[in-house]
Amino acid sequence: MQLFLTIVSGLAWTIVYIEAIRLGFRYKTYAMPVAALGLNIAWETIYGINGLSGAIDPQTIINLLWAAADVVIVYTFFRFGRAELPAFVTRPLFIGWGIVIFATAFAVQALFIAQFGWMDGARYSAFLQNLLMSGLFIAMLVARRGARGQSMVIAVAKWLGTLAPTILIGVLGDLPFIIGIGLLCSVFDLIYIGMLWWAKKNPAAFAAAPVLSAAVQV
Repeated sequence: MQLFLTIVSGLAWTIVYIEAIRLGFRYKTYAMPVAALGLNIAWETIYGINGLSGAIDPQTIINLLWAAADVVIVYTFFRFGRAELPAFVTRPLFIGWGIVIFATAFAVQALFIAQFGWMDGARYSAFLQNLLMSGLFIAMLVARRGARGQSMVIAVAKWLGTLAPTILIGVLGDLPFIIGIGLLCSVFDLIYIGMLWWAKKNPAAFAAAPVLSAAVQV
């Protein structure tokens, strides 16, 4: 069971990264919310490099491969992300803000390690940033008023890739915190899957401009 759940999680997240790269170049955008992307690349880089200090296990190799995939997604963010923002956000301002986001993500991961140690820090930060990502995918769908740069492949793979370690670490490991955060991830992931399906079925309605009240229009 443990091996099966580990394989499911690893395969599902690999699919997420590959699909995010494909969509990023196809739609000339970034396919993963930037705050979650920052935490992901920080997590995978830190724990991947740390894993090289001892006996190298498969998870270390996977972490480093995921980090390499994240580098490509980060490139799509800096290459295409400026177009997602209002005109007053200049290119230098956009790049500066992006650097701040990614630097902050590395600092947050370091604080988790300082507070909880390597094992618990990895677990707690991974599930919390997963919950953040789940919410941010919904926000990205709403902000873009449609499914551009998003796909059901990412949505379902992300859900399964989080559900598997929730069972493996939370249920089998008897860790209520992990179980709770993992279940919340599933709730938001399923909401996102439903909203994404709706957006693809009704693109015109989803992309309609909001109706401003008379008070706002004045």
